[in-house]
Amino acid sequence: MEASAVSVLKRAVELDQSGRFQDSLVCYQEGIQLLIDVLKALKDESKRGHYREKIKGYMDRAEQIKAHVNQMKEDGKYHEQIKIPEDATGFSYEALFKPYISSALSEVWVEDPYIRHTHQLYNFLRFCEMLLKLCSKVKRIHLLTSQDEQADKTQQSSALSELRDSLSGQGVTLDVQYSSTIHDREIRFDNGWIIKIGRGLDYFKKPQGRFSIGYCDYDLRRCQETSVDIFHTKHTKTL
Repeated sequence: MEASAVSVLKRAVELDQSGRFQDSLVCYQEGIQLLIDVLKALKDESKRGHYREKIKGYMDRAEQIKAHVNQMKEDGKYHEQIKIPEDATGFSYEALFKPYISSALSEVWVEDPYIRHTHQLYNFLRFCEMLLKLCSKVKRIHLLTSQDEQADKTQQSSALSELRDSLSGQGVTLDVQYSSTIHDREIRFDNGWIIKIGRGLDYFKKPQGRFSIGYCDYDLRRCQETSVDIFHTKHTKTL
């Protein structure tokens, strides 16, 4: 457990130093809890004092980050950028979006022109699964995408219709609309977070084969180079 705490807190410091404050806050909180669990098991009072001091230092930094993030959000100035390098791994939807999903999240807007081919439809399915897994209060998902005028639209409409029925069974409404002029990619949460991915949800590379590592687990899937810009606004619902 001590090794796990060290690993998570080391990651928190790295994220903190690179300006990824929301991600670092999640790691600090997880690492602090692990250190508290280690402290509970210690009998040596000198070691307990050492760990109390460590925990206090990390808690103070976490509070500073929380205050900084809250102030930036209050001022409408929050902006964070994540660079995903070519062939990088560890950027599954859960890893990318988890820091911005709160228990209060209930409505999501997805604008992405490329949710139409088979692998793109599966990407959107996995994104929806991630939402359900991380937040049980999600009740409505809006999708604005385009249709491929050169291809058979049956697969796209059939797949999204099936997903709509499946989500309905989970108590979630899927609203799908099409636009022939959509170009930008953007994901908005009703808790105020806005995530803009240069490539939209389609930033994963094709796996080498159906039985190759990364085919099922997207944390192990290699990525195409792209950037992710994160903003916060109090007025997401009116955008």
